[in-house]
Amino acid sequence: MYHKAILKLGRAAKDRDIKLRQNYRRVAQKLAIKVGRYAHARQFRRMHRALRKLRTRLGRVLRDLRRKVPQPDDSLEKLLVLCEQLHAQQRTDRNKIYSLHEPEVVCISKGKARQRYEFGQKISLTTSNRQNWILGVDLCKNNPYDGHTLALVMKSAQVNTGIEIRDAYVDKGYRGHDYQGEAKVHIAGSSNRNITRTKRNRRKRRSAIEPIIGHTKSDHRMGRCFLKGLAGDALNAILSAAGFNLRKLLRGLVAALIFWVSANLISRYLHRNQSVWHQIA
Repeated sequence: MYHKAILKLGRAAKDRDIKLRQNYRRVAQKLAIKVGRYAHARQFRRMHRALRKLRTRLGRVLRDLRRKVPQPDDSLEKLLVLCEQLHAQQRTDRNKIYSLHEPEVVCISKGKARQRYEFGQKISLTTSNRQNWILGVDLCKNNPYDGHTLALVMKSAQVNTGIEIRDAYVDKGYRGHDYQGEAKVHIAGSSNRNITRTKRNRRKRRSAIEPIIGHTKSDHRMGRCFLKGLAGDALNAILSAAGFNLRKLLRGLVAALIFWVSANLISRYLHRNQSVWHQIA
């Protein structure tokens, strides 16, 4: 990111005919290559030394631009503030910048050994307990706690369907939720005492949402968003959920059409054989 910041600042200065003392474009490229090689070879002292040099070059370019452009335009001021925040941030800081072209990106901890973190925005899905239709999809910006999104998610699903939710089946991440409505919230792993067999079976179906999330990521392009900003992230999630429902609906229509054609062909075949049998008799 230090390398990209130096390149963006140099390009912005060139577009505005600002002559920098030195743009460090070639030096930054060589240092970025060294950082990658040292990290691959697990030579972390050399890697951190190269990173410090990159950070120093970025600070020089920032100070040079601030001296020569005391009153920058809006786009340059936004870029300068973003690069200054990147230059000042430390490893243990909160609300760090992970992307220059998408500063809204946050680090989301998954808690899995295969992939510990994801970078992007948190999306909440609501599905039906039967047939697995996606009823609601909401963007939860700034990576809130899952339990603090339950009221918003349930309200969105009720508005989309026009049906009041009576039972909500959620995972353990929703313990301590903020929902205060009349619907009963069933948290995974809680006791099954004094509940009916139907609700017990519905609790077992809570994990059916996990493959739906996987399908929306791998088959419907929710895994990576190519649209700009938070509005683009929300629009991409809505379109992915709509594509999932449309594909599910088309599969049902094709199955019904195949059944209708098969039944029609069988009835014609039986009618023809019956007429031939009457002629022979």
